[in-house]
Amino acid sequence: MTKALLVDVAYCTGCHACEVACQKERGLSVDKLGIVLHKIGPFQITDKKWQYDFFVTPTAFCNACNPRTAKGKLPSCVQHCQTGCLEVGDLEVLKAKMSGSKKLIFAI
Repeated sequence: MTKALLVDVAYCTGCHACEVACQKERGLSVDKLGIVLHKIGPFQITDKKWQYDFFVTPTAFCNACNPRTAKGKLPSCVQHCQTGCLEVGDLEVLKAKMSGSKKLIFAI
């Protein structure tokens, strides 16, 4: 099984909870992140409407929270995601969930 992280970009609000949870769980310093939030925008849609998009990507510091998942727990970023836009699981299973929406998938 190849473990993967599915990110539903449509629901990410850019709150940074995943970054903070990862740093705390792994004991990483402020200049190291296991998952990174990216902001795209703002884009002006109309005179009064602007749009931002957010998405996260795992980094080389991500260990998929193997010590947590070995105990049956969720990775820290997934557990603390306030919108539930992160999901971890088998790559092939998560690929099937990607159609028809704004989702990204990363092997971890």
